[in-house]
Amino acid sequence: MAARPKLLITRQVFDEVIDHLSPHFDIIANQADDEWTPAELAQRAADRDALFVVASDRVDRALIDACPSLKIIATGSVGYNHIDLKACHERGITVSNTPDVLTEATADMAWALLMATARRICESEHWLRAGHWQRWAFDQFLGADVHGATLGILGMGRIGSAVARRARGFDMKILYSNRSRAANEAELGAHFVGKDELLEQADHVVLVLPYSAQTHHTIGARELALMKPTATLINIARGGIVDDAALVQALRAGRIGGAGLDVYENEPALDAGLLDVPNVVLTPHIGSATRSSRIGMAILAARNLVAFASGAALPTPVATG
Repeated sequence: MAARPKLLITRQVFDEVIDHLSPHFDIIANQADDEWTPAELAQRAADRDALFVVASDRVDRALIDACPSLKIIATGSVGYNHIDLKACHERGITVSNTPDVLTEATADMAWALLMATARRICESEHWLRAGHWQRWAFDQFLGADVHGATLGILGMGRIGSAVARRARGFDMKILYSNRSRAANEAELGAHFVGKDELLEQADHVVLVLPYSAQTHHTIGARELALMKPTATLINIARGGIVDDAALVQALRAGRIGGAGLDVYENEPALDAGLLDVPNVVLTPHIGSATRSSRIGMAILAARNLVAFASGAALPTPVATG
């Protein structure tokens, strides 16, 4: 009987995921959820045939070179910018990701951030908890309208489309900018415009772009200056799409009305300035954090691994070439 391939799971996962993988792999799993340095990760991965990683794991050429037996990398995330695809292609290493299962949860999170930012929920709650509320006033924590406002979506893939579907319930005008026109734009009631036009017209801007060298700092000082001074910016995509330092300056100067962020440059070491501005809502990368979505992501990663071990087609492969 052939030996089972060796698998390293870099972060704690649900027990049912381990159960799904155990018949097919010799598993080392980080169920203690220890934080490994790159050197420690490389040491543990050195003899492994397969890796189950997450978006916070940097799978660069150095790690790949340290794993001569490595044949597949399954990431439990939609994004895969943390994996050196060129190095994987050169080595013939298969890569998979976990699209679809987190679409609706992440779209819900976009709306949670949008509503909280527009209506100054966190800012007013902190003020209330600090004991400042003594009486009601007409001009107390005036926020931005959502119903009937103009929503701008940068990136109209699965999640962007799900955000747009929800916007129709608020009778919003929907603008979107994308690399190409979306086939479902008529169904969504969305209008295709250039990025600058979207930023100039939108009352609320939601970012749903994949991260790459081309999308790095898609929103910087120039783009923030185009936005309405009352507009909100929501980032549920990836850190690095927004120049966080420029955003801090824009928030401090009142060049935009507010921001809602679930992702950050260099997370979890976010720009300290974001902690000092009151008109920003901050969450710790929890866009997909519902139990059904997170289990779905982990199980899909496991299904890709089992398919590879069985010689079957992967459910959700990533093109590396």
